[in-house]
Amino acid sequence: MRSHAELAGHPIHPMLIVFPLGLLATSVIFDLLANGLHNAALATAAYWMLSAGIIGALLAAPFGFIDWLHIPKGTRAKHLGALHGIGNMIVALLFVGSWLARTDSAPAPALSVVLSLLGAGISLVTGWLGGELVNRLGVGVYDDSNVNAPSSLHTGR
Repeated sequence: MRSHAELAGHPIHPMLIVFPLGLLATSVIFDLLANGLHNAALATAAYWMLSAGIIGALLAAPFGFIDWLHIPKGTRAKHLGALHGIGNMIVALLFVGSWLARTDSAPAPALSVVLSLLGAGISLVTGWLGGELVNRLGVGVYDDSNVNAPSSLHTGR
């Protein structure tokens, strides 16, 4: 099932999700290091990575929603897509809660770290669901995909 939100022949959602996933996961690592080492610079870096990750998630979400709207009703893909989207909304809310519970220069309080760890853990599940949608169910994949398919920039799509 081809994506309905594309740029240069490729689905936009998978292009954008790498940024929030990487930034949010790295913010958790930096939080743990900042708290363990009592390092304000690492805490500041974690805060700004978290901020950028939340913004990135908000930018990626609408494109995934557009694709989900076009998945046929009553299919396994529609169900998994809903779980993926709802799960990622929970992930975003957990990271927003973590962001609200801190300042940009002090090590994150325990509640903030716990919220981030929960968000990171759930994102592993929602990421797997996204992989299932693309790799097993073909959401966002051209129907004529194969190892010799023409370039996505080919005008005869």
